[in-house]
Amino acid sequence: MEQKIALITGASRGLGAALAEALCETHHVVAVARTTGALEELDDRIQAKGGKATLAPMDITNSDAMAQLCRSIFDRWGAGRETMAGTLSLWAHTAVHAAPLSPASHMDTKDWEKSVAANVTVMGTLIPFIAPLLGSDGKALFFDDPQAGRKFFGAYGATKAAQIALARSWQAETLNTGPNIHVLTPRPMPTATRARFFPGEDRSPLTAPAAEAKRLLAEIA
Repeated sequence: MEQKIALITGASRGLGAALAEALCETHHVVAVARTTGALEELDDRIQAKGGKATLAPMDITNSDAMAQLCRSIFDRWGAGRETMAGTLSLWAHTAVHAAPLSPASHMDTKDWEKSVAANVTVMGTLIPFIAPLLGSDGKALFFDDPQAGRKFFGAYGATKAAQIALARSWQAETLNTGPNIHVLTPRPMPTATRARFFPGEDRSPLTAPAAEAKRLLAEIA
């Protein structure tokens, strides 16, 4: 039986890690993130569930590294195929840069540039790299966080909105041909990103990432 491969970009923590753990029961997970230690901890949890993962500790803004990763995915799991199509069953993109909250008139230039690079520019790199691996039957998942226009959310809100706009364009373009593009809106979760935006928030009403991962995967099943 052909093995299903799931690529998670931003897999070290939060929703990305939760998706990796949920998918490991049915997929071999390729987990991408910058933090090696967090990836190793994820791998331990996946192995405890009886699953398998390939860890890729790299920065997704490094286009050369991502090109090599995609080529390696095809070389390892696409052997015997005439094209790259169908090598990947699923790609979930959860990586995001959360710049500090700031008035638009006081944004730090480096924070803005990093937000654009990690939240927008990388999409223009990854989609062309990964689309051939997904073919017509694969699925790509993107996760909206509609903060655009809120005060102090300038860098994050604007670049996250741009990311989702590109995902929706790809979704419209592939409606009849595939791959299947999904733009999902997770419920608020007690993640490090949210804690950065809402320090001191009562986290008890928030949805656990593991529960949200299962709900979102059921939504696209």
